[in-house]
Amino acid sequence: MKSKSWIEGDLESLALRWRRDRLWILDQQALPHEELWMEIHNSRDMIGAIQSLKVRGAPLIGVAAALALVKDLMQFREISYTEFRKLAEDLAESRPTAINLRNSLQRMMHDLSEANFRSQVPTRAHAIFLEDVELCQRMASHGASLIQPGERILTHCNTGGLATVGSGTALGVIRQAHEWGREIHVHVDETRPLLQGARLTTWELNKLKIPYTLNTDSMAGYLMQLKRIDRVLVGADRICRNGDFANKVGTYSLAVLCRHHQIPFHCVAPMTTYDPRCGRGEDIPIEERTPEEVLGYVRHNGVTQWAQVGSAVFNPSFDMTPASLVTSFITDEGVFSSDQWLERQRMS
Repeated sequence: MKSKSWIEGDLESLALRWRRDRLWILDQQALPHEELWMEIHNSRDMIGAIQSLKVRGAPLIGVAAALALVKDLMQFREISYTEFRKLAEDLAESRPTAINLRNSLQRMMHDLSEANFRSQVPTRAHAIFLEDVELCQRMASHGASLIQPGERILTHCNTGGLATVGSGTALGVIRQAHEWGREIHVHVDETRPLLQGARLTTWELNKLKIPYTLNTDSMAGYLMQLKRIDRVLVGADRICRNGDFANKVGTYSLAVLCRHHQIPFHCVAPMTTYDPRCGRGEDIPIEERTPEEVLGYVRHNGVTQWAQVGSAVFNPSFDMTPASLVTSFITDEGVFSSDQWLERQRMS
């Protein structure tokens, strides 16, 4: 008799693979120097990978966590429903700011019971993977329609295929505009403290053959003053009911600079990043990470420290950008100004 497959068919993206019931992630801490694939055997492995940013990006960690629960069922054959729910909750708490993670796991666990959780979980994980691919394509099309030929676009952190299982959020829009022949040029913030723009976004843009220039985070204002930036596209880890949103620290500064220089500033995110329970930006839990990430550069195989030993450090992973500074939200459901966003939430 043919053995049961937990998920019918293989699933593959730039940073995630499900092949013959085995789960792999691309270690993003090793990029751009090494493309190292790590096998994930259960949710404990995935929690470690998420917290160490070996797998990252709000949409991607939601999908990855869903697949990790399938691996739990495979590894722990006698697991009870109560034990399984505890594993799901531990996963959900591994990154508190990125709401996609909790949203994905809540969808996985909704209406499950002792009788059906083994059959339903693989089906739901498979659907969540395929959905993210579709959401990315919709965002890309909506956003790329705004891009004019020859635009110079600045982006922050990494928002492409390394942050989703599709083409990406902000970088997905950029990719679509490039494929449509808009002849764009991308300015990439290095994105301190972990250099996710310098390490990851340049790696993706190089693979896609999209022209780009790398700049330090502190150069963005000067580039705008020199009139070398036409538009700014960023992603999000959580969008509140009023349109305030959390994204990689440094995003708020860009929004303020764009307002001063009258440059369009767009938040690109799927509706899976929306948190209707979170009223405003001040309600978003902001993660703080280890001082070592600011005291030096945490490399894949070691640490280079440049700061004075014992220096006090403030290292939030994210900051909050008020909706009032957003030109538009580019989502899988369309493009909305801040006022339109608020009206949609009032009507829902």
